[in-house]
Amino acid sequence: MRIAIAGFQHETNTFVPNQTTLSDFEMADSWPPLLLGNKVISSTKGMNLPITGAVIGAQSHPDVEIIPLVWASAEPGGIVTDHAFNHIVDIILIGLTQADPIDALYLDLHGAMVTHSFPDGEGELLKRLRQHLGQDIPIGISLDLHANVTSLMVDLSDIITIYRTYPHLDMADTGRRCMDHIIQITHDQIKTGSKRRPCKSFRQIPFLIPLPAQYTAHDPCLSLYQKVETLSQAATAKAECAMGFTAADISDCGASILAYADDKAEAEAMTKQLYDMILSNERHFDGKLMTADDAVKLAMESDAKKPFILADVQDNPGAGGSGDTMGLVRSILDAGAEKALVGVISDPDFAALAVNAGIGGVISSNLGGKSGVVGDEPLTGKFEVIALSDGNFSYTGEMYKGGVAEIGPSCLVEVVGANHVQIVVSSLRTQCLDQAFFTHFGIDLREPRIIALKSTVHFRADFEPLSHQVINVISPGFFGCQLEQLPYQHLRHGLRLGSDGPLFSKP
Repeated sequence: MRIAIAGFQHETNTFVPNQTTLSDFEMADSWPPLLLGNKVISSTKGMNLPITGAVIGAQSHPDVEIIPLVWASAEPGGIVTDHAFNHIVDIILIGLTQADPIDALYLDLHGAMVTHSFPDGEGELLKRLRQHLGQDIPIGISLDLHANVTSLMVDLSDIITIYRTYPHLDMADTGRRCMDHIIQITHDQIKTGSKRRPCKSFRQIPFLIPLPAQYTAHDPCLSLYQKVETLSQAATAKAECAMGFTAADISDCGASILAYADDKAEAEAMTKQLYDMILSNERHFDGKLMTADDAVKLAMESDAKKPFILADVQDNPGAGGSGDTMGLVRSILDAGAEKALVGVISDPDFAALAVNAGIGGVISSNLGGKSGVVGDEPLTGKFEVIALSDGNFSYTGEMYKGGVAEIGPSCLVEVVGANHVQIVVSSLRTQCLDQAFFTHFGIDLREPRIIALKSTVHFRADFEPLSHQVINVISPGFFGCQLEQLPYQHLRHGLRLGSDGPLFSKP
């Protein structure tokens, strides 16, 4: 059984002014750079990635041969250029031609890619693959929990598996689940000579769910995904649920559910159960935020022995944010907060100044605020360089363990004249979701009273256990979490903007 594998991941924030180019896919960041051939397997080995799990699943079957084609991922950001999209799709198509014949195809995708020409990037990819492969070759895809699943994705694939945790601790498991299904479908085809596939049911949810409300360790998502697991226990019945990525202004934006079974009625019964469950809990998908000033005040007035985690959810590079807004930092300084730690601010020019100044040097400079976010501006001050790093270090948290960060020359600085306020600055955009961003500088995370993070939810896996309380704060950024304030243009008519929010009307 010959199974080709490929990966092409991007989470597109259509509200970001910058575009995502081919060089963004070719660059290493939290994940490897663009990989070809056998490097798809060797360079992702040991990582929590869907394609890694798919490879492990395939390797457990001695009668399966894997043909790796390409794997590419770029940091979430603006719309993908047609050049980047066409280039990587062509690599996959050429690889399939060279690998012919194959029995099946596995794809490690995100599910929220938007290109200049195609609002449904994954759907267009599958369309071109079906034109190349025909209708008989089984195609399985794994998707991110934040996928904006479309009818085209469902129609042109044979099985879709979706992460069930946020933070995404089950990425490799999701890839392996997909591969197991593909092997079973292909095996049945070879054994019986039949081209029959599982029956499908797909439904979209009529309201958007803000990402802070998609946290799967708390209800309502906790109970929802427990139900998904329960419905998927039968050998021939599988359910999946995507929460959607709200910063993609497309018609198919939002949460969705799908199910597979031998019988169409059984699949539809599963999606109805999940649909009814989500709608009955609509008001509990609460993405409310606290102002930065109020959050800092609450932390300062507390006598808690553990740090308060203040999540700068709207400037999350992992959702397309610039990672350089200074609103939360300014609230910390204006309040005179002491023993505060901030990370990670992306500012390559500042990092270069710190490297030139050396440890112990003092910089008079502007920090951050250079990406053009409305309502934000650089922080002007003096900063003492406490520590320096080349930006290469191993992740230690569960989500990215096995991977190596590559964030460029970085520094730890302390704001001169403040009450022990320290800031980690990187050269490249990066979501602060792992303690190693701080500990590789030698920081003891038990010491700060406030830890301010550029992340929306992923940080919780590694940081929440050490905290007294987590607070999601309002501060400027390209990843708006107050959905009723976003300048949507292309959502489907009548979609509610958040739990009990206003209905979207096309301009």
